[in-house]
Amino acid sequence: MADIEIDKESGFCFGVVTAIRKAEEELESGAVLYCLGDIVHNSDEVERLRRKGLRTITHEELGRLRSAKVLLRAHGEPPSTYRLAQANDIDIIDATCPVVLKLQQRIKAKADEYAPDDPAAPQIVIYGKNGHAEVNGLVGQTDGRAIVVEDIAGLDKIDYSRPVALYSQTTKSLEGFNAIIAEISRCMVSGVDFTYCDTICRQVANRVEHLRAFAAGKDVILFVAGTKSSNGKVLYEHCRAVNPRTHILANEAELKPEWLDGADTIGICGATSTPRWLMEKVRDTIPGCLASSSENV
Repeated sequence: MADIEIDKESGFCFGVVTAIRKAEEELESGAVLYCLGDIVHNSDEVERLRRKGLRTITHEELGRLRSAKVLLRAHGEPPSTYRLAQANDIDIIDATCPVVLKLQQRIKAKADEYAPDDPAAPQIVIYGKNGHAEVNGLVGQTDGRAIVVEDIAGLDKIDYSRPVALYSQTTKSLEGFNAIIAEISRCMVSGVDFTYCDTICRQVANRVEHLRAFAAGKDVILFVAGTKSSNGKVLYEHCRAVNPRTHILANEAELKPEWLDGADTIGICGATSTPRWLMEKVRDTIPGCLASSSENV
């Protein structure tokens, strides 16, 4: 029988843990609770909480809601969401991650230092994924003026003859952020101010080296992550870079017996949005897959 190990450091980050705890506490009290967007980028966990009564809504649906309780997930929201909630008599349960909240406050403070039309105002640049919930909340702190860049190719949006203040989505890689810093530094006009603030969550960033070591020590890696998880895609690629026999799956139903052929050691890990119980279900499905595989030999 193969040795199967679940990575002890994989699973929810503390921001997601807090959001889910707050949701469960409200639901246990019998309250009707809405969540603005998926509480976490994992459809299996969203479905678990839906069965407990959590109702996921869109921003459009929020505009039609009155006198209700709405949970704001760890990703955070722009100021416009809070204004709408106040106007609609909505009771906000704010589960914004403290790391994200601090970043929002930094960006807002920088944006508020200057009038929008002040030529001395720096261009606020956010290294992150366009359309991501956290990034939408960060851009909202600048009344939509921030420039979002996903990679070095997107840096052509910047005017290098004007000051630049750079920030990063909290779940981006340090390696990618440092590459962005180096390229902006290279392109800036001499004497023009360029500042940057490392706002990457270390609980996420520090997982990379640990996961690479974990993946390198196994014959096969099963990486469990929801299809919507940006963090999952990044961490999966890091595992695959050191172990070509790394396979990504959303849940145990996607496990393929042939992935496990000849494996003596099998590692299971996941994204910061992957619940522990889901990795355990994958683990518990492996013996049946191994038996099925051996019967077909």
